[in-house]
Amino acid sequence: MIKIGDKVKFLNDVGGGVVTGFINKTTVNVEDQDGFEVPYPINQLVNLSEAERQEKEKSEEHPESIEKKEQKAVAGQKQGIKLAGKDSPDFYFCLVPDDPKNPLAGETTLWLVNDSNFTVLYQYAHHQDEKYKLVKFGSVLPNSSEVLESIDQNDLTDLPDFVFQILYFTEIEKDLHHLVVKKFKISPVKFYKEKSFQPNLFFNKNAMVLQITPNILTTEIDKLTDEDLKKVVEQKSQEKPVDKQVKKQIPEVVEVDLHINMMMDNAYGLSKLDMLQLQKERVESEMKSAIQSGVKKIIFIHGVGQGVLKQEIAKLLKSKFPRYQFHDASFREYGYGATMVILKKG
Repeated sequence: MIKIGDKVKFLNDVGGGVVTGFINKTTVNVEDQDGFEVPYPINQLVNLSEAERQEKEKSEEHPESIEKKEQKAVAGQKQGIKLAGKDSPDFYFCLVPDDPKNPLAGETTLWLVNDSNFTVLYQYAHHQDEKYKLVKFGSVLPNSSEVLESIDQNDLTDLPDFVFQILYFTEIEKDLHHLVVKKFKISPVKFYKEKSFQPNLFFNKNAMVLQITPNILTTEIDKLTDEDLKKVVEQKSQEKPVDKQVKKQIPEVVEVDLHINMMMDNAYGLSKLDMLQLQKERVESEMKSAIQSGVKKIIFIHGVGQGVLKQEIAKLLKSKFPRYQFHDASFREYGYGATMVILKKG
């Protein structure tokens, strides 16, 4: 896999250079020896840096050290080991990009992490167009993990809901456990933000970690009897109310995700023109609301695609909101996929 900074050689031409950036999934910018940047297809490049790295690994590592290195990749990779303090059913859905600083540059691997002493039987599926499509099923031993699938930038335009059904158990149980069912709806905009991926206990790189099982404190609250709840209500009713006038907080920045799957549950039957019209109406509505409420900045997340929606947003802003300046939002957070409108300066 080619990365920014890699030395490359042109496969069908004389010369080469250093990769300085990604134009899209299949094309990169290459800076030659004279300092000029040229776009070049990835499949027509020979990665010299990758060859050097592989040669260095072969010369420095023996099989035993390679095995240890692989075992460190995921903290939960110890197969079937029971650990002290892991008696709570803690299961996680983790998204681990190849490059957490630029998640869109490569693939993102999806994991099921079993951070408990339970054995897990799982079913993992996509929910889309009112149907469930099975992706993978199997078992995960205590304190271990399982790769579910990989996605890349092309998949973000039509992300499904990610659904889990989990049954967990140990060799000896006092009670049977209920089936855990959990659905995740992940906004594509999270993949445009480096801060969506954080350091964690399971992987040696930043990841998005989502909890599948309910919080243990919530579970304990559910076990309270009616008498317990009645006591809490009576205690609260005896407390003197505090008369405080709460000032409504106005956010400085508002984000609006214009991806069609974030605007409606089912877009089946809509043409591209219909979708574009809905997105433009949303932009106009959100602009009016933000201006009225006193927001300083509003960011419209439209993605990269072919640039049609971005152009239509610019036309709409110029024609209906000409007094407000707009430009590309932070590249570090959104890449080329968002437009920021300045409603108030300072």
